[in-house]
Amino acid sequence: MVFSKGKTVADYVTENIKTAHVFKKYGIDFCCGGNVSVEEACAQKRIDVNLIEKELSEVDAVKDLIEDYDKWELDFLMIYIENVHHTYVRENLPLLSEYANKVAKVHGNRHPEVVEINKLFHEVANELSSHLLKEEQVLFPFIKQLFEAKKQGLIAKTPSFSTVNNPIRMMEYEHENAGNIFKEIARLTNNYLPPEGACNTHKALYSKLEEFEQDLHKHIHLENNILHPKAIELERSLNAS
Repeated sequence: MVFSKGKTVADYVTENIKTAHVFKKYGIDFCCGGNVSVEEACAQKRIDVNLIEKELSEVDAVKDLIEDYDKWELDFLMIYIENVHHTYVRENLPLLSEYANKVAKVHGNRHPEVVEINKLFHEVANELSSHLLKEEQVLFPFIKQLFEAKKQGLIAKTPSFSTVNNPIRMMEYEHENAGNIFKEIARLTNNYLPPEGACNTHKALYSKLEEFEQDLHKHIHLENNILHPKAIELERSLNAS
């Protein structure tokens, strides 16, 4: 997106709803108070306009380059999952929570579906917060142990959960549940299409929910289809040797 001097905050959000997340990040009102230039809004908040200009220019940048993840070593793949996808979830849950609460409170009477969307989002948010900790504190450390044992020619210790299959089975069950919740959210939002006359916060909520679901799909793919099968095979090979 090209930055234009004198263009209002509302103009940017109307042109590309993804810019709402940039303004929200810096506390700039893009909804009711959006009819001021970006320069004026930055001056009021004492924010460097060049910083905003840079982030606005990157809202449509492709962040996740096509990579051959299947060739990555397991330890590097887990670092990537944590740094990219776990970080994304933790950074965006508070923003989505604020959007969902506000839209449900302000528009719930006219659009009752947003009340259910708010409920479903907070259900999946709580589940994901717990899920990430279980991966980081239980599953990933054990896979790292398996990886190091293989690399050093050692015998892997038997964990308290007996086999890597057990936490993997739980993680994949939780993945399926999160995916099903987002399928229902997509249905309730008419595939993230805001209703006629929706305010900018309402539009921003749907845009961010769609982005979040897309990231979740990539996240689950890396684990279910690459990390987990390789971890199971790694454990099997170590036990057979």
